[in-house]
Amino acid sequence: MEGPAPAWYLVHCKPRQDERAEEHLVRQGYVCYRPKHCCERVVRGRGQAVVESLFPGYLFIQLAADANWAPLRSTRGVSRVVAFGGMPLRLDNSLIVQLQQRTAAPVKAALEAGDSVRITEGGFAELEAIFVAMDGEQRVLLLLNMLNRQQQISMPLANIVKN
Repeated sequence: MEGPAPAWYLVHCKPRQDERAEEHLVRQGYVCYRPKHCCERVVRGRGQAVVESLFPGYLFIQLAADANWAPLRSTRGVSRVVAFGGMPLRLDNSLIVQLQQRTAAPVKAALEAGDSVRITEGGFAELEAIFVAMDGEQRVLLLLNMLNRQQQISMPLANIVKN
């Protein structure tokens, strides 16, 4: 007879060590999931695509209820298993499935000056523009052809897609 079906639990990691914790847990044979997303960061004045943890400081681990939890406490990068009332918090499998589906979306390509983009939201939705530069971490400067003149506008990075 097989033991209880494995379930997902939340692991709290030490500050800025979620990648290290995931690496060490996988090496020990655990099934882990650390959702990641791609975002634009300004590095030395240029916009650069960076892959980061969706939930910094946390990762999900799949364990059977009768599994040995002791090695988790001494794994590098792991702080603790999130628990309430002394019992580890068991997560619904559908939550993990939804996260996996949403984070499997294609990663946004890094933008270079001169790239053609399409505006997806706002008053200029569906118009074509030319990417000029990043304007902070989450905004972009675009050249938009209006009234036979190129106008420079600033908008959220999330409101454009590369053509």
